[in-house]
Order: sequence, then structure tokens, then C-alpha cells
Amino acid sequence: MVQEIIIIFVFLLAAGYLLRLGYKSFFSKEAGCAKGCGGGCSTIDLAKIQREIEARQALK
Repeated sequence: MVQEIIIIFVFLLAAGYLLRLGYKSFFSKEAGCAKGCGGGCSTIDLAKIQREIEARQALK
């Protein structure tokens, strides 16, 4: 009986953690990803991509 309670408790903690990660990744007002490091690793710089494409086309 005690083992079942421990398993349920660990499962609920894991489910809560996953829900928190999902919530932070979709509804966070801060820039960056759910890791919380504050880096802009998930931002897309379209101007940089365009410059890279033009540079590759110029080399051909």
C-alpha cells in the first residue's frame, strides 16, 4: 500500500513538471526557451537567414 502511494506521488510530480514545462514554453512572456537561461536560442533572425542565402547564391 505504501509503495503504491509513493508511485502515485512520483507520477503526479512528474506530470506536474511536464505540465509546467509545457505551460512555460507556450505562455511565457519572457524571451527564450523553457530552460530559463534567458538566451535567445529560439529566436529566428530572418535578416541573417536572408544574408546567408544571398551569400551562398553569390558564391555559385
